[in-house]
Parts: sequence; C-alpha cells; structure tokens
Amino acid sequence: VMDIAIRTVERRDFAQWRTLWDGYNRFYGRAGQTALPEDVTQTTWARFFDAYEPVHGLVAECAGELVGLTHYIFHRSTTMIGPTCYLQDLFTREVARGKGVGRMLIAGVYEHAGHAGAGRVYWHTHETNATARRLYDDVALRSGFIVYRKDLA
Repeated sequence: VMDIAIRTVERRDFAQWRTLWDGYNRFYGRAGQTALPEDVTQTTWARFFDAYEPVHGLVAECAGELVGLTHYIFHRSTTMIGPTCYLQDLFTREVARGKGVGRMLIAGVYEHAGHAGAGRVYWHTHETNATARRLYDDVALRSGFIVYRKDLA
C-alpha cells in the first residue's frame, strides 16, 4: 500500500515533474521528431507559478518521490456563470498504476475546482486508452460528445 500525498506542484519539483511530463508525452507519441519543443515545456512549467495564468498542476508524492501529475485549466463557459475546469493532463509512473493514484489526482482536481467555484470538471482521453477509461467511467459521466480539432500551425 502506497502512502500518497496529493499537493500543488512546487518549484523544487521540476526535475521529478519533468521525468513524469516526458513519460506522459512519450505515452501520447510526442517523442523523438514529434517531441514538444523545449520552449513549450518551459512555458508550461512557468505557468504553474504565474498568478495571472489559469493553468495549475498537482503532483502525487510517495516517500519524497513524485509518482503522478495532473494539470488543469480554468476557463469561462457560455453555459455557466462560474468557471469550468478542464483536466488536461494525467499521468502516473508505472509503479503507481492500479494503486489509486490517478483516482486521487482526479479527486484533487475536483477539490481545487470546487474551491474555485467551478461547476464542472471535464477531460478527454484517446479512445484506445482502455485502462484509463475504466477509471474515468467510475469517477465521471461520459458526455457522449465527440472532439474535433484542426491544428493551425
């Protein structure tokens, strides 16, 4: 049984966060020639510590080691007065999978979103991500919406 603490990411976490971030990006095929540019990673990290940014990060810590991360963003909606929370990234180290870390990170986002007055938390995952989808089906309702996108750059 892992003793896990969910907390806000801190500046001292960069090296361990970066390892998790790189693992997350590899999982989604963003490695090698398709890797995110370094300035995207550095800007993402900086946004966590900028009070004017709506981007936030939580980490899961076990015995001084980071074993998971989640990032979330607050934004306005045309269907609610208060903010909406988009859970953008969720990743756990392999050693932590199946031990409730992902569930705890999602609960952490729910808690922070509630304190911020958000009326909804939502996220996307790839249709082939069956393991994560089992968790997501347990902690949220599938909206039925299909996501479309067009990359402009």
